[in-house]
Amino acid sequence: MNLQELRSQIPDEAKDLRLNLESVLSEPGAPGLNKNQIAAIAYASAVASRFSPLTRALQAHAAESLSEAELAGVRTSAALMSMTNVYYRFTHLVSNPEYATLRAGLRMNGMANPGIDKGSFELCSLAVSAINGCGMCMDSHEKVLQQHGITAQGIQSAVRIAAVVHAVAVTLEQRTVAALAQVA
Repeated sequence: MNLQELRSQIPDEAKDLRLNLESVLSEPGAPGLNKNQIAAIAYASAVASRFSPLTRALQAHAAESLSEAELAGVRTSAALMSMTNVYYRFTHLVSNPEYATLRAGLRMNGMANPGIDKGSFELCSLAVSAINGCGMCMDSHEKVLQQHGITAQGIQSAVRIAAVVHAVAVTLEQRTVAALAQVA
């Protein structure tokens, strides 16, 4: 199923999502970002949101402007953030401060050469961290993005893309669950 078909499946009670999805996937709707960054962030956000039809549609959408190496870089970001967001959210939220002083001991070699430019990798990492709710990771990636010259507006656009893609995934997944319940 392509992106347009999925968009048409968003129910009327969530029509704002349909409109927002169209908006944030465009350069005018995502100020501070270019077409490739928008595609990468949307794909990473779909991976993090775990709704396969949307992930496949946004991967196909991203493949229109990103190379296979860049698509792999997006997946690397999503994979590493799915691990580190859990770990660092734990160290941040647990009341015992000792955990924050211990060595994480988690391999993250993929960050060194992910296959996508560093700014796009960090934008994807920020978006996935926002979806996963890891404040420490969001703060860290936001600082790195500023060092790479990404504006506050570009950073906000990345998080807006993540928010909309995640909301679309949740909405479409629940629609699927409700349809299956009616069949059973």
